[in-house]
Amino acid sequence: MTTGQTSGKMGHITDTAIKSTINELIDIHGKKEKPRIESGVNQVALLWKEEDGTESDFRSFCIDHFVAGEKEVKGLFEDISRNMEYINGYFHKMSRALTEPIHLDKGEISKTDLMFGGYDPSAHITEDFFRNGIAFMNLLNFPFYKLEEKNELGREWSRLEWAYARLGDMYTSRVPSNLNLELAETITRADSYISDYNIMMGNIVNEEGDTLFAADLRLISHWGLRDEIKSLYGDEDGLEKQRVIHKIMERIIHQEIPEIVINNDNYKWDPLSNKVFLNGEEVDFRYEPDTRYSHLLEVFRAVKATDPYSPHYPDYISRRFEEEMEIAGEDIENLFTEFVSSPLAAEVGNYISNRLGRDMEPFDIWYDGFKPRKMQAEELNSMIRKRYPDREAFQNDLPNILVKLGFTFEKANEIASRITVDAGRGAGHAWGAEMRSDNSHLRTRIGKEGMDYQGYNVAAHELGHNVEQTITLYDIDYYKLRGVPNTAFTEAVAFMFQNRDMELLGLTVEDDPHMRALDTFWSIYEIMGVSLVDIEVWKWLYLNPDATPSELKEKVTEIAKDIWNRYYAGVFGVEDSPILGIYSHMISYPLYLSAYPLGHLISYQIEEAVQGRIVAEELHGMLLNGNITPKHWMLKNVGREISNEPVFRATERALDALD
Repeated sequence: MTTGQTSGKMGHITDTAIKSTINELIDIHGKKEKPRIESGVNQVALLWKEEDGTESDFRSFCIDHFVAGEKEVKGLFEDISRNMEYINGYFHKMSRALTEPIHLDKGEISKTDLMFGGYDPSAHITEDFFRNGIAFMNLLNFPFYKLEEKNELGREWSRLEWAYARLGDMYTSRVPSNLNLELAETITRADSYISDYNIMMGNIVNEEGDTLFAADLRLISHWGLRDEIKSLYGDEDGLEKQRVIHKIMERIIHQEIPEIVINNDNYKWDPLSNKVFLNGEEVDFRYEPDTRYSHLLEVFRAVKATDPYSPHYPDYISRRFEEEMEIAGEDIENLFTEFVSSPLAAEVGNYISNRLGRDMEPFDIWYDGFKPRKMQAEELNSMIRKRYPDREAFQNDLPNILVKLGFTFEKANEIASRITVDAGRGAGHAWGAEMRSDNSHLRTRIGKEGMDYQGYNVAAHELGHNVEQTITLYDIDYYKLRGVPNTAFTEAVAFMFQNRDMELLGLTVEDDPHMRALDTFWSIYEIMGVSLVDIEVWKWLYLNPDATPSELKEKVTEIAKDIWNRYYAGVFGVEDSPILGIYSHMISYPLYLSAYPLGHLISYQIEEAVQGRIVAEELHGMLLNGNITPKHWMLKNVGREISNEPVFRATERALDALD
């Protein structure tokens, strides 16, 4: 193989050279290998550049590196899998170490931290493997199947054939390393911006100058602000506080938030009048200068720059849905639109309004009154802080938590030993391992006084991710089948853990299936609208790639209001709310939001399937199906594909029973 720059055009091998190479390989290995030969040679030709060699070099490579015979193909598969586990695993460990100052609560983030954190150690690996021939060898011997083919042929595949297909997914694009590195740096900058976007709630005042929140309360946008709204239902002063938080969200969306109050506890701020005070005196300020939308634009442009190098999926929207999630984007939009258009939304909204004793307001999209709570927020915070005063306390309690879910003592200790708890800087996340000698990491916020309920609730969610990540790495039959079909499935497991947060604390709560159904419906109704905004924004960006941050801000607000007016205004009796545009995922996690509503639907279907049985045992068995397509995973485990119907049916029963 020759080496050089990677700027050449892909796919320059002529049809004549491709056909003659195919025919020569069939003559050598026989007609029984014809389908693999045709697929492999065409795959190599599609991504072959001039600097990779001449047509004669192309022919020689294919003749020399095609592997025939069941035993020989399996041997090649095992060699590649073994080596990729080491490569993925150690690159992953490096990335995790380099981003620790950004992700963990270790003081102020320096420019050096951002430079190292934005470096992707694996940025060059794909191009290196094309240059030395490893990628081409993989392409030659393991066919790539489009989503439709996997869904059709996968019904008859063995586990090994599924693993072969996943090896065939490895090199569907050939993105230059400099673009991979630029993308990693751009997302790191956006993630750092979001992770450090805190509102000092102890400095929030009303128009009379009175403070409303605890002096040390610091909430990240959007997660902390949203969860605080949820926690205030039933609080004597909750409504006033919720309205103030709602206004803070609107200020962020419109970029009317004073820049000096972000992550800064030196100033008092009245969000309703948008006035800022220092030592009791009003001071001048400037708005945040559309920074939120600048980061979104930078992420979009860095992603779009990789489009020409992905011949099977020529834009990020198709890569995100058809390639990564393996669900057609049109199917996802239809599923979401069907849900948010349901007349059940008005019925559930009316039920909520009656419970509140008032007309609903836009922030009631996060109504949290369906969950059984036997403690007020402060009492719950106090109990959790006492139980988990630091990171180590939660780490040490992991085996006990897992036993409560039904894992055996031995299995609980085994899983817990492979999870590391960290005090996170952001809202929280789980980071799985990539090799079987490494741990997954659980990040959540742990304050100086210990973990509060928000931090614990997030930790319960992230623990679900970690348990899935650990089981589907350590217990899976083939390394290439590690994980789950897509991020929605790991979110589904995380929701199952999060929904049991009180139970995992040892608190007895009465499980009312009707209230649980309404809670699920309302959560899905909210997050599907947010996801539809996210999708529409990306569609607009592709049509307007030269937009300015200001233009993008106006369009995001317009799209959020449009989705609201179509599917929410009639339920809430309020028009033109931009609230669906607040989610921080839009800025640093491109097109991730659709995983959440899909995760809720999947979680509900799993819960129905395991009802009356030991959750841990059933879940463990389901997870061992690993990374097959969503369609086949759902059919094997719950007997039907992802659907709105089970939640609709349960919601109808609940409304009838609670009428």
